[in-house]
Amino acid sequence: MLFRASAKTVAVMALDGSLFPHPTDQFVHMHGYRPTTSEVRSWERSIPVLATALNDAGLGDVEVMLEYALPLNSKRADVVLAGVHPVTGESSYVVVELKQWSQAVPDEDDPVLCRIDAYAHPVLNPIEQVRRYCEYLVNFNGAVAEHPGRISGVAFLHNATEAGVSGLRAIGLDDRSQLFTGDRRGEFLDHLRARLSDKHPGAGAADELQAGKTVPSKQLMAVAAQEVREREQFVLLDEQQVAYRCVLNAVRRAKRSDHKEIVVVTGGPGTGKSIIALSLLGELYRQGVPALHATGSQSFTKTMRKVAGARKREVQELFKYFNSFMATEDNSLDVLICDEAHRIRETSANRYTPAARRTGRRQIDELIDVAHVPVFLLDEHQVVRPGEMGTLEEIKAVAAARGLDCQVVPLESQFRCGGSDAYLRWVVRLLGLEPGGPVPWEPDDRMRLLVADSPREMEAFLDARRNQNNSARMSAGYCWRWSPEPRPGAPLPADVVIGDWARPWNLRGDRSVSGAPPSALWATDPAGFGQIGCVYTAQGFEYDWSGVIIGPDLVWRGDRWVTDRTASKDPVFKKSTPESDVDRLIRNTYKVLLTRGMIGTIVYSPDPETREKLRGLVGGCLEREHTVG
Repeated sequence: MLFRASAKTVAVMALDGSLFPHPTDQFVHMHGYRPTTSEVRSWERSIPVLATALNDAGLGDVEVMLEYALPLNSKRADVVLAGVHPVTGESSYVVVELKQWSQAVPDEDDPVLCRIDAYAHPVLNPIEQVRRYCEYLVNFNGAVAEHPGRISGVAFLHNATEAGVSGLRAIGLDDRSQLFTGDRRGEFLDHLRARLSDKHPGAGAADELQAGKTVPSKQLMAVAAQEVREREQFVLLDEQQVAYRCVLNAVRRAKRSDHKEIVVVTGGPGTGKSIIALSLLGELYRQGVPALHATGSQSFTKTMRKVAGARKREVQELFKYFNSFMATEDNSLDVLICDEAHRIRETSANRYTPAARRTGRRQIDELIDVAHVPVFLLDEHQVVRPGEMGTLEEIKAVAAARGLDCQVVPLESQFRCGGSDAYLRWVVRLLGLEPGGPVPWEPDDRMRLLVADSPREMEAFLDARRNQNNSARMSAGYCWRWSPEPRPGAPLPADVVIGDWARPWNLRGDRSVSGAPPSALWATDPAGFGQIGCVYTAQGFEYDWSGVIIGPDLVWRGDRWVTDRTASKDPVFKKSTPESDVDRLIRNTYKVLLTRGMIGTIVYSPDPETREKLRGLVGGCLEREHTVG
């Protein structure tokens, strides 16, 4: 929160000009940079209007919390008003979304979105925006989790007329989502008086909300139990069930003796780590155990939200990022499930983190501190960026240094790559990630492996598989520049150029452009075919057929692989990144890309000597595959 005071104080400070330096200074302190001119302007124009309305309503003692930060989230509600309910005498909160819009119309394709002249693209309807803020606070703030009726929401468009925005109400209104305009200011005052008493100060209620523990609410866990646990179609086998039981047993021990215990589940691609994570999540919620799921991958987290929370959007909020816990109270969760834990970084701070919040704490310590039972699911061969340090050795070392028990459960059986252990062994031997050197591929009845003579041949083969109702994607090492995304409607820049063949990279942003899906959905949206994926969008997913372009950063020379850091365009490699780290990370990148296919993989290298080596190891005839496929 950037500033807090009574409505009476806010009105006086706004009038004499002393108010706005306070939220600006606090913003700089929290974020390390100044708020935008438009953000400051919105405070200067909207806060005095709201403060005047509160005082005109006789609510000068209501507490006003400006830019209230949502827990475990970077989003902020414009204002939360805290007071006492005039009828029940209980704490009462009103979330207020302030807009300076003079008019807005529903988007013709989706009324949950709306269009205003200031933006070329649609934005979220403020009624839906404030409704979601209310629901999020109920789901994660202990002060209102058990009393959801204490919180309500309103969008106040003080510059708008009824004629200019009335269409926004088409999505429906409820107690958490009302909309008032300047034309209906009197009704807005009545609405506030019905929820906030004019006889009691709101400071105590504000203190209560600020002190509320950040945990998933029982209501949210019940919804998640139904959505995840009761819908799950996973059958955990052998060591998967062992890992699942080990975590549940650790939770029981931690509750019984009030101690912390770490569980690490290791396994290669397709061994079921994420299935275990979802199964645990559903079972823990069924038991009423506070838990969250976290990863270090935007693509993976967004896809998990889409899969597990497809019907219940509140379930989506249970999927967080590793850097969500910088300021979370220790042991506020019973369980934190860290999926894709090889993506853990040295620190949660980044270049946007203000100096005041750079505590120097390691991310691994934050993740361990936040839960009684931290669970780490990882594959050490999927570390692909400098600074990623989620290894079994590191976690065990931290546990030993802190005197914590650490159970390790290895997963052996795998379900990716057609369940072919032989193929996975072939890949790690090929790339020198295990000793012994490359060996010829001996075809089994589980996985198909082919080498293409050109990228066009690869693409045609994969497109034919798609016509047979198989999913397929093409990916490549990060060896071609990545242009900025074009404006909507413009073609994607064809950056991956090999001879007379060229294709665009997958999108980097959160919105669809020219028919291509947003970055996080490239691996799962059928429209992802046609763009070339990179390791960061492919990691954690699978599709039936995988086409992999091994770029010039990894070439075969004589009797060994040679990595060439100068051929990599990956911005994560700095001059200070040691050569040995670059070599390991490039090899791990291709290990990830080569293990995405469920039915088969087709490989191409633009380097003739490398392509000849691959053909010598793989054999087979692509023309024959076209004939019999």
